Order: sequence, then structure tokens, then C-alpha cells
Amino acid sequence: MPAVVFYFQVHQPFRLRHYTFFDIGENHFYEDDRKNREILRKVAHKCYLPMNALLTDLIRQHAGAFHVAFSLSGVALDQFERYAPEVLESFQCLARTGGVEFLSETEFHSLAFLFSEREFREQVELHNRRIKTLFGQTPTVFRNTELIYNNALAQVIESMGFKAILAEGADHVLGWRSPNFLYLPKTGNRLRLLLKNYRLSDDIAFRFSNRAWNEFPLTAEKYAAWIHALNGNGEIINLFMDYETFGEHQWAETGIFDFMRALPTAILRHPDFRFSTPSKAAEHYSPVARLDVPLFVSWADIERDLTAWLGNEMQKDAIESLYRLETDVRRCNRPELLRVWRQLQTSDHFYYMCTKWFADGDVHKYFNPYGSPYDAYINYMNVLADFERTVREALAAPPPPPSPPASPSARRSRKQTAPARSTPGIPKVTAHAPPDPMPKNNRPKTTKKKSPPPKTSHVKNKAKRSPSTPKKKHPAPSRRTNPR
Repeated sequence: MPAVVFYFQVHQPFRLRHYTFFDIGENHFYEDDRKNREILRKVAHKCYLPMNALLTDLIRQHAGAFHVAFSLSGVALDQFERYAPEVLESFQCLARTGGVEFLSETEFHSLAFLFSEREFREQVELHNRRIKTLFGQTPTVFRNTELIYNNALAQVIESMGFKAILAEGADHVLGWRSPNFLYLPKTGNRLRLLLKNYRLSDDIAFRFSNRAWNEFPLTAEKYAAWIHALNGNGEIINLFMDYETFGEHQWAETGIFDFMRALPTAILRHPDFRFSTPSKAAEHYSPVARLDVPLFVSWADIERDLTAWLGNEMQKDAIESLYRLETDVRRCNRPELLRVWRQLQTSDHFYYMCTKWFADGDVHKYFNPYGSPYDAYINYMNVLADFERTVREALAAPPPPPSPPASPSARRSRKQTAPARSTPGIPKVTAHAPPDPMPKNNRPKTTKKKSPPPKTSHVKNKAKRSPSTPKKKHPAPSRRTNPR
């Protein structure tokens, strides 16, 4: 019985603001908050909210026969929480249906595996914990950024305990083989390899509204017939695509939502076909062969390689300069700097620098905030220069001096007068000083000689000094009011 596996990638980058040479050392806020909010809200209303509602209805309508899978990047989740919490709630509603699987990926949608295995592993673990917290699932299937894959990645992913990994079913990798079967990586015995059927996937993702396409218009019945024709020539039909296909890349006016609403019924009309999640497919089917992928493959552009991010000298210089900072960033031991460094790893920053203005040019222009790849490079390197300067200053700053040990009496006094910790839902209680052991009326009277009023000074509580004690000079207050 062949299975159809729908997998949707959800990602929105934090776009950088216009950052000039003159901002270096002066302004340390890098994101274009207005643009990020504007784009996220736009895509939420055109894609995420209506499509999540549609999938929720389909899962309930088909009573356990319809399943889909998602991978949500950490930077997309950050923006849902910041700009559109109702979107996050709608994904959590989908999770409660029981018909959705959430996959693992790098938390910052990065190319970390190409440059730092330690950073890669840490980002994957961060993302796993976040998916568990938000959706109650521990991911068992991994999807690398932009479906980047090779033999070495498969070894690492198997060592991390995953059951399966997704990859592009590129022709130069498969040769005469079909993507519609389950495979094993070159080494290892536990990890399963699911390959994208890029022809059927791209019929929806790219060609659906193309009036010049000889199969236009694409209906659910026609597409289901193409799926059914694979019966006997495949076991898994993997349909992998960007989630923004629905409503954003393909607008609602094209009929994409109506198509998706009718598709499950059309496919399930054939008694031999069913829908599955990646993990269930990996468990149910047996691998037919080992697949040797020594070079990196991805789902980007016509070449299906890394040239979308590392195809020119600007891209290589930018990303290599970023990862050279890893040791120093970690030495700073400052979580806020580590997070900024990781946000600068998002693959979109380097994608905007791509100079392949041929068949893939329109794809690279989509939601691109820059007029040219050269503008993208200059802007990114200005941001990186400021961030590197911040890291150098953090490393050069002397550590704070240790506090001198307090005397026993001071410790007792501090314990008595310390305010209680504030706990959510519990009123804050302020401790009071102990009563005076000697009532005021019983204290012995002492005669004190009146002294003239003290001279006005900018130093409060100035201590008394003897005439022989030289006057101490107070350092001028620092003008730096916002240290990094």
C-alpha cells in the first residue's frame, strides 16, 4: 500500500535593517523590526492562519486517515511569539489533532554543519527542546536547513539518535533509481532516508498557477491520477515544499486552497493509497538500497547544490568571517552575544548575496530587502564589523573584582533586612528591622556640641577625616552610560 507523505517547511528570517559604515560602533541593534513585523503579519493572514484552519478541518474530516508533517525554524517561532501569537496557537491546535508530526532542524535555520559540528549539534538540541515545550513532541526525524545532505551528515544524525532524515531526490544522486522508495545512507543501519519527489512537489509549489504550463489548470483529480499511476512503481511519494506555497507563493485567487481541500479525498478514493508521516513511513517500509552521497545536495535552485549560499566570493567571505568568531564569542561567556552570533547564521543572509540571475533569479528576489546582492554583502559585513568590535571589547574588559567577604555581623544584618523574593501570584513581603532593645525614653542623655552645617558636596555621606589626612580625589563620573 503506497503512502503519500506531505512535509511543509515553515521559515521566516529576521531581516537586517539598513546598516551603514557610520553605524559601526554607534548602534548595536541590527534587525529591521518594522519590516519583519510587516512581512510576518502579511504571510500569517495570507498563508499560516487560513492553511492551518484548512488542515485542521481535513484531519478531523478524514478521522485519522490524513496526516502531514512540519518543520518550523526557531527564528520563525521567535517571530510568531513576538508578532503573531495567534499563529503559534493555531499550530498548537494542529498538534492536538494527532495528525501532525513536527520534525527537527537547526534552531537558527543555519548552515552550521558545514562549518562547526559543535554548533550544529547544539542548535539541533535547542530546537528539539523547543518543539517538545511548544508541541509536546520529541522529534525523531531530522530535516537539515534547505534539505542539505551528504554521507557525513547522515552519520552525525544517526549518532544523535534520529530514526530518519529527509533529502532532495536529485537526479544526479539517484541516477536510474526512483525517489519513491525508502533508502539507507552509505554507512549505518538505523537511519532511514526519505527522498523528495521534486517533480510532483514542484507541480504544486511552482507550476500550479503557471498558465504557460501544458498541464494548466491543475485539479485535485488530475493530480491524484498522477499519484495513483505510481502504484506498483513506488512505495512512498514524498511531497516536500515551503508552507508559504499556499496563499503566498500561490495566491488564494489561483484556487490553491480549493485544490488542497479536495486533494485528500481524491487520493484516498483509491483503496491502495494512504497518507503517512515521515516517522511512520520509515517504520513501515523497508529500505531497498544504500545511497552514496559524497557531495552536498540541497533542494535549492536548478543545480540542487550549495551555490545558492556559497556560489561566489562575497558569500564565502561573509560566512567564513562569521564562523571565525565562534571561539571568541564562546570565550566571552555572554549568552546575549552568543544569540546574536547565531541569528547572523541564518542562511537567508547569504542567499540574498547570490548572483545567479538566470532561471532562479525571481526566487532569489522574493522577500529580498536588498536592491542587489552587493548591497546585501555590504550591509551584512557592516553589521558583522560592529558585532566583532563588540566581541573584542567584551574580551578586553577586565573581569569584575570579587566582593570582599562580609563580617559575621554584616551577614546577620543582611539576612534580617533582606526583602523576600517576589513570586508570581504571591504578594511581595518586605521584612522589617528588629525592635530596638533599648526604648528611646530610657537611653542616657548625652550632650553634643553643635557643629556648623556641612558644606554642600556632590558626594553623599562624606566620611570625617583628620586635618592630617590628605583629601581624596574622586574620579570623574564615566560618560559611557550604555556599556555593551
